Amino acid sequence: MKPVFTVVYIILSVFLISACTNKKVENVVEKDIPKTEISVEINKNEESIEGIYKTSECEISIEITKLKDGYQYFLKTNARKVKGKATFSTNESGEKYLVLEGIKWDEYEGDISNEEENDSVSNSKPEPELEIPVGIGASYVKDTITIQNYGNSMNSYTKISECGLKYIQLIKK
Repeated sequence: MKPVFTVVYIILSVFLISACTNKKVENVVEKDIPKTEISVEINKNEESIEGIYKTSECEISIEITKLKDGYQYFLKTNARKVKGKATFSTNESGEKYLVLEGIKWDEYEGDISNEEENDSVSNSKPEPELEIPVGIGASYVKDTITIQNYGNSMNSYTKISECGLKYIQLIKK
């Protein structure tokens, strides 16, 4: 029985080897394959802060553009044009913030809640002049930038005096 298996094994091996070596050589011809364009679908859920934001109440616009290393803004009012770096961030609770760096506030008196306590004749030392803050913070929700433009009687400031609104809402156009 064993010699029969050996003979069958040899015959199958010969057929297998001969089947692999008797292939005809075929020339490969390149055909013109039509080029197809592939469009990448942009995720609609991903917000893009880039764009031009305007308000109808005041003559203020902010243009946000993306750079390689972050964002840049261009603030335009009827009195000034300022360009600088825009920092976009999200806090732990998911609120989104934008800081327009390099814009000097128009007025800043600081915390004035305890002025009455210091209002005596005996305390006649001149108070050091407060440094005016630079950089305007704003909240960002969907397509709206909201700037709290001025404070209250306890903390007096004005960021952009060209607009008298307490909250400046700029909507993406």
